[in-house]
Amino acid sequence: MRTSSHAARRGAHQRFAAFCVGTASVLMVGACTGKAADTTADKTSPWTLTWSDEFNGTSLDSTHWALEAGNGFWNADSSVRVGGWGNEELQCYTTSANNVQLRDGVLSLVAQRELVRDVSSRDSTATCAFTSARLKTRAHDGRALFAQQYGRVVFRARLPEGQGLWPALWMLPLRDTYGTWAASGEIDVMEARGQNPTVVLGTLHYGAQWPKNVYSGMDYTLPRGGRISEWHEYAVEWTPRRMAWSVDDSVYQVQTQWYTGADSSTRDRATAPFDQPFYLVMNLAVGGRFLGSPDSTTRFPARMDVDWVRVYARR
Repeated sequence: MRTSSHAARRGAHQRFAAFCVGTASVLMVGACTGKAADTTADKTSPWTLTWSDEFNGTSLDSTHWALEAGNGFWNADSSVRVGGWGNEELQCYTTSANNVQLRDGVLSLVAQRELVRDVSSRDSTATCAFTSARLKTRAHDGRALFAQQYGRVVFRARLPEGQGLWPALWMLPLRDTYGTWAASGEIDVMEARGQNPTVVLGTLHYGAQWPKNVYSGMDYTLPRGGRISEWHEYAVEWTPRRMAWSVDDSVYQVQTQWYTGADSSTRDRATAPFDQPFYLVMNLAVGGRFLGSPDSTTRFPARMDVDWVRVYARR
């Protein structure tokens, strides 16, 4: 998935750190969840639950998630605005109940065909023809609502089908430790093109800062005629020198080489940039260079449903 800081296409137990609002600033082992998660212990599992959201309430938990708004972002000194979230996306994200809904233990990110003002633009006439939602576990002031270094991250979700719909579940670094995107990395747990409803993707972004960044990843075709509009569990297991992507516990991709900086010769021994805490992002984009615009066959409203998000660390 594209980040909010670029304009291009799309563990070791002793080093684990998790940050949560309302608890100790560093949580080594244990839960950091305000909802009734399924914490049934499996004594044979190498993982222990550190954070989750089961979406059992009637409204979004603001101690877990911050909502984005608008059709773009400003750079650090607010001198340059990047529209379309760097990807020529068409939607304005909003905080409206039209776009973010909780019902029966499920969070829905809803894309609508509606004309709204772009609140992220200084042009009072700027508008979007679509609205949707984007959530992250990082506050707007940069504080971590939740971030973790290494572990297993799992989303249970079902995704909308249709031309020009771009659902994604992904992770960004809490700090630009190695420089702006993508020198400090990006982990795409899952993204999909709605017009290709049997395939999902898992990708890493790294290397130098844009435009000298690189990415590596793989497509995965759901088995037995499966579709993205059905419930699936999308996961990544992240250790200092290995990342493994799975769907419904079936591993389909393993990556062991990445780097940061302009010199790729360090890739065989590098742990950077994926050696720092990352936070979670969920969004449903509309249009963009990655998949094209909606057409007359695309149905709105379109819903990306998330049953739960769970994060684990090595015991």
